[in-house]
Amino acid sequence: METMKATAGDVAKNFGQFADRALVEPVTITKYGREHLVLLSADEYARLMQRDRRAWTTDNAPDDVVEAVRAARMDERHADLDALMETPTSKRKTKV
Repeated sequence: METMKATAGDVAKNFGQFADRALVEPVTITKYGREHLVLLSADEYARLMQRDRRAWTTDNAPDDVVEAVRAARMDERHADLDALMETPTSKRKTKV
């Protein structure tokens, strides 16, 4: 999707117009011919923030996340890494 583009100078002179437009679609603001900022609605910003990755401890992860981890299977191409889990940390050798 192509977003509306405007120069920083145009936005500074007509901020209200571009702010209204950003309620409908993001507005890319350019500076010296390069994309510099994006003006977007507070609702769109909140939606994007909710999509950020979440991190949990094992004590507070939601049940669906715990179940997804439980059901996950490692790609067989990496099966050799299982040996690392069986070797005590103090006996592991690191290649330099």
